[in-house]
Amino acid sequence: MSMAGNLRKVTSLGRGGGLRRVARLARRRPRVDLSHHARSPLGSAVVNCVAYEDGVRVPAGRDLVDAVRRVRKSDEGFVWLGLHGPTDQEFAGIAQLFDLHPLAVEDAVDAHQRPKLERYGETLFAVFKTVCYVEHTELTATSEVVNTGEIMVFVGQDFVITVRHGRHGSLGPLREGLEADPQQLAKGPAAVLHAIADHVVDDYLQVTDAVQADIDQVETDVFATNGARADPGRIYQLKRELLELKRAVAPLNRPLQELATRPIRVIDPEIQAYFRDVSDHQLRATEQIAAFDELLNSILQAHLAQVTVAQNEDMRRITAWAAMIAVPTMVCGVYGMNFDHMPELRWQFGYPLVIGLISVVCLALYRSFRRNGWL
Repeated sequence: MSMAGNLRKVTSLGRGGGLRRVARLARRRPRVDLSHHARSPLGSAVVNCVAYEDGVRVPAGRDLVDAVRRVRKSDEGFVWLGLHGPTDQEFAGIAQLFDLHPLAVEDAVDAHQRPKLERYGETLFAVFKTVCYVEHTELTATSEVVNTGEIMVFVGQDFVITVRHGRHGSLGPLREGLEADPQQLAKGPAAVLHAIADHVVDDYLQVTDAVQADIDQVETDVFATNGARADPGRIYQLKRELLELKRAVAPLNRPLQELATRPIRVIDPEIQAYFRDVSDHQLRATEQIAAFDELLNSILQAHLAQVTVAQNEDMRRITAWAAMIAVPTMVCGVYGMNFDHMPELRWQFGYPLVIGLISVVCLALYRSFRRNGWL
């Protein structure tokens, strides 16, 4: 759509009440940066709204409407609108202003989406799963290791809208890094989309490195001297957390491949080379997660084998002691029968002889079991 057409569209939205609704939203909800916790009141959906021309931040008025009007009037630059957990009412005017598809809007508001890339006309809609490692002093069977969130990104010819869900994955530092590189930011909304994808995938690699430390600790405990006494619940907990990490990382492979290879109007061909690098990093994270899963399976099998061996050793000890106890039980059981004619019943040395015989046989059995490793 031409710039004149965009201006006509904005004007028509103003007559229909869409711009007025967005303006009221901007005045009612202060624009704050959630990356700074001291200035982040709960419930503030609008994080930031900035206009850029030639990669440089420019004054854009007091609200979103002023920023859009400035960009579309100059036919240069773009607007970057950041939101955090918006509601349907908060997003309605924004969706109308930028002509966002209702299905994409529904996904952006409801969250809990799979990583994906969809095209609605000239607008791209991308979903990224963000992850962060939950620090813990000791891994237990109930420890939370990986926490996930979501970032939805709408990309058009002259706008980028980011919708973040979750308390981690702030884009404040990312925005500052992009503003420090005007040459890259001047490439338009596609540069922002690449920066977000690169930021998310870099977090994947950091989390996998941290999870590897937990797996190494569990492996060390399992193969220690008392490895059979290790808690298998920790292994199952790591597998559950690894599954959550896999659900966040693995589905992103196809969207990144499309961004890196397929021609998309809003993605500059020069930016696609950068997406190929992000795709390589995502593939590396996916391979690490698959390797971790196999390693945890091996650790679990080794632990179960150790438990089986320990149980066999316990059974051998019990059997050895039972065999030694069976000797006096048998002899005493025979002489405990009430028969008149039994050998050595009236002999003076009969009792010491029986006790000595029992002791010698039990001692011989004990030495034999010790020599064979049963005791």
